[in-house]
Amino acid sequence: MSDAITRRGFIKTTAAVATAAMTTRSLLAADATPAANPAPPATQPAASKLNVAVIGCLGKGKSNTDLVAKAGASIVALCDIDAGNLAKAATDYPQARTYNDWRKMLETQKDVDAVIVSVPDHSHAIAALTAMKLGKHVYCEKPLTHNIAEVRKLTQAARENPKLMTQMGNQGHSSEASHEQVEWIRAGAIGTVTEVHVWTDRPVWPQGVSRPDGTPKVPDSVNWDVWLGPAADRPYNPAYHPFKWRGYWDFGTGALGDMACHIMDVPYWALNLRNPAVVEAFGDGMTSESPPKWSIIRYEFPQLGERPPVKMIWYDGGLRPGLKLPDDFYLPVKDGGALLVGTGGMMLCTYLRPPQLTNSEKAQSYRPPSPTLPRPIQHHAQWVKACIGQGPAPASNFDYSGPLTELVLLGNIALRSGKRIEYDAASGQITNSPDAAKLLTREYRKGWEV
Repeated sequence: MSDAITRRGFIKTTAAVATAAMTTRSLLAADATPAANPAPPATQPAASKLNVAVIGCLGKGKSNTDLVAKAGASIVALCDIDAGNLAKAATDYPQARTYNDWRKMLETQKDVDAVIVSVPDHSHAIAALTAMKLGKHVYCEKPLTHNIAEVRKLTQAARENPKLMTQMGNQGHSSEASHEQVEWIRAGAIGTVTEVHVWTDRPVWPQGVSRPDGTPKVPDSVNWDVWLGPAADRPYNPAYHPFKWRGYWDFGTGALGDMACHIMDVPYWALNLRNPAVVEAFGDGMTSESPPKWSIIRYEFPQLGERPPVKMIWYDGGLRPGLKLPDDFYLPVKDGGALLVGTGGMMLCTYLRPPQLTNSEKAQSYRPPSPTLPRPIQHHAQWVKACIGQGPAPASNFDYSGPLTELVLLGNIALRSGKRIEYDAASGQITNSPDAAKLLTREYRKGWEV
């Protein structure tokens, strides 16, 4: 791609190579680890027990709870705005006290040491920050927050409280596969990387939609006020709860927010992509209420130290990069992935699979580098051990996952504003568009300010 492109040229060239790849949708997740894991302070006392409170019990909330319990933590409190979800969780953890308002849970239950946040994106920041202000360790689902101002606050809170152990839920970050992928990239398996292409088949929920009609009665089992949280008042509708909220800007962050913290993780980690400077985007069917049906987002990273400039392009909605590949090499649609382009070839990184070189002859003769990165234990277990002073800080702690989330959410600002974003990563400011800069934060409902 040319360094200087017009919006029309960007749309024409990038969309053309990807449009033919529109196909079925699926589910994915992919991950990695930071360059360094700082150890907890030496003064932190060791402990043998961790009391955990859970905010959000369905879906990822359940799996997060089960894995933390498997790692040895005690589940002492459960909170869900839906009484049905809460009842199901209580059958698995009958010793836990139950709540339908997480604020009351954190205020009244004094034996809680740590909190799992597995609610819709728009409530991540306020729940996590509230817990941290009370001195609780936090495990928070991805994306870490709903907007960039929240990212900065959560990252800063973690830096100011090093005794609090934090972890974002991009669990593949702790996998053997992600470590191998990073090591191959850094060892020069494909030379110097200049381009990264990342794609997913999401969304698997409606996007490009309008606000639903009608004002259905709020089910007696649902605490709608707490579900709304920081978002503006609006009537309850089953179009939002329990699953399809991802397709509404007020609550979710679309396909990009759902999957990019997984799929972008390896290139972000391996290439230290903490300095996005330009972001531009194009999508189809976006409304004021909802992300587009598919999108293409282009990021530019200037030189950083010895790393040369890098371009990264995101595709969702079933789109894939249109790069010319060997006849015997195919890019997966269902699982998505990251294709890295270097001066010495191309490499595919997919979730929980070893890295793959696209050149079959080179792949057969290539000798993988010796391991250089420390391997963490299972993603949830490392958080539990860190919380009780028996392990290093978690791999995807907020100092690492905060800037990753920030990078991801910039793409949504480019989509929503329709602007070519120029970004100062040091200050966290958009320098060329006051309208786009307004999307760095949001208006909060009274009493729910972050």
